[in-house]
Amino acid sequence: MKRDYLKEIRENELLRKRLAKFMALECFRNSKLEDLHAGTFPCSEADDYSDVKVVSPYGEIAWNKLSRLSDPEMKALMIDVVNRCDTFLAALVRAPREMIEAVKQRDPVPKWQDPK
Repeated sequence: MKRDYLKEIRENELLRKRLAKFMALECFRNSKLEDLHAGTFPCSEADDYSDVKVVSPYGEIAWNKLSRLSDPEMKALMIDVVNRCDTFLAALVRAPREMIEAVKQRDPVPKWQDPK
């Protein structure tokens, strides 16, 4: 990647924020996380989920104490995210002008909150 692209990313805050959101979308949001996110999520009358419990063969588990991801799920997620980060970075290095210009023209996820 040429220095002028790195300089533009460093100095253009709007571009950097859009690239960060684009990277999060491509590398994390569209990953195996979507499979883990699918399904029914409980409601809580207490609003803090202290009233929600999971019933297992070994007893009840309070929702706030429950691990939402198993070790194999976490491993699969992280492998997918690392592969996606590698693909994203390879695309950025291979065609920086095209990616930077596209992100400068249009926010890839305008409804997402900008990084702080």
